[in-house]
Order: sequence, then structure tokens, then C-alpha cells
Amino acid sequence: MKVVAVYSIKGGVGKTTTAVNLAWEASQNLRVLLWDLDPQGAATYLLEVKPKLKGGVDSLVSGKTTATSVVRSTTYPQLDVLPADDSYRELDLVFDAAKKSTQRIEKVLDTIADDYDLVILDCPPGASLVAENAMRAADLVVVPLVPSPLSLRSLDQVTGIVAESARPAPILGFLSMVDRRKTVHRDAVERLHTDRREVIDIVIPSTVIIERMGTERAPVATYAPSAEVSLAYGQLWKQIQSVVKAKRAKHKH
Repeated sequence: MKVVAVYSIKGGVGKTTTAVNLAWEASQNLRVLLWDLDPQGAATYLLEVKPKLKGGVDSLVSGKTTATSVVRSTTYPQLDVLPADDSYRELDLVFDAAKKSTQRIEKVLDTIADDYDLVILDCPPGASLVAENAMRAADLVVVPLVPSPLSLRSLDQVTGIVAESARPAPILGFLSMVDRRKTVHRDAVERLHTDRREVIDIVIPSTVIIERMGTERAPVATYAPSAEVSLAYGQLWKQIQSVVKAKRAKHKH
């Protein structure tokens, strides 16, 4: 089982939409779990899963509740969600109180490693113990970057956090929410990929098709399969897959 963490220091960069669309793309060939680690629960909402975690996240982290019992299926074959609820607001404190506090996500994932080929972690923004846990568990850290003068700084910050991990994963950055009518955005598209080798040349455009995810409550490729943004997410998944090499495995369930 491979683990991909979608993470950014900054909020509002298209992190959850990336996680949801990548999870759907990957589920076309693999058995996928999307773990919503953000207390806002946006990924849970977008995939029409109830934001209820039996016993709360404390119970899951301590092992009183099994991951299998709280995972929810979606309307898409091969795509399940481990939902977020209000208890995730306390997740940093829960990890802090636990033994081996930076290994708790890994420990939960170990219990379901035979059930999935790929886990996507939708991480909350900011530097936190939750982020440290996710970075340690990840085989790849995917970083959406909004084209602005601060995008490189946010990439540097993520790079710093990953470098401090006991198991530093490779980083793959890409430009998100790009509006090519803006000079700053066009410049970023031209320069970032050249300036930083971890930034790939796939661009996710800023478009109302992504905004429609909130009303459709579905990944973009399900309602706008031929749109530029849907094709871009497909390409992004191919690039990620070429790095993590997730494989279809035989499962017990």
C-alpha cells in the first residue's frame, strides 16, 4: 500500500479538490482510501459521506475503534473515505498525548494495509503534529502551489518540514488555480517549473468547473470529463503514479 499526502502550509490553495480528484482518478484502477484529516471535513462533504466518526478521532488513534469500522464507502467503486468530524479539531492534542506521537497515522494505516492499494491523506494547512504524522507516513508529498510571489516560500516551508521527518518523502509540486489572463500567473507557469525541479509542468486552471464540485458533490471528471481541468487531474495522477508505483494487490475483502 502506498501513501500520498496532499499538503500545503497555506490554506485555500486547492488542496482538498486535488485530494478528491486524485482519489477518483486513482480509483479507476486501484482500491483507494481518502483519509480526511482536515477538521473542516470538505473532502468528506464533497464525496457525500456523513461526517461522523464513532467514538471520535481519539478512539481511532488509541485503537479502541478500528479503522475498518469507521471507513465509509462512496458512490464510486473502489473509493472509500475515512471521514473527518468535529473531533479532528483536537487531533494535534490527541497525537501529543499519545506514545510515539509522530507515528500515529502510520499505526492506523498499518491496520488496513491489506485492504487498499493507495491512501491519500488530505492534510490540514499549517505546521502541526498532524502534518508531521502525515509526512512520516507518506511515500510522496504533493504540494499545490497558487501562482504568487509567496508560492516558492510556501514550497520551501514544506520542504523544511519534510526534511525534518524521520522518513523524508519526495516532494511533487504543481501550480493550482491558475488564471492565465494574469501576468503573475503566466510568469509563474513559465518560471517555477524551470526554477525548481520538484515542480512539474502540469497546471490546474482556475475554473468554474472546480467551483461546481460544491454543488455537484462529485469529482470533476464525473460531470465534465472532457474539460481541461479534468484532463489535467488525470495527467497529475499519472505523474504521481510514476513516482509511487502503486499496484493492484489481492485483498482480503
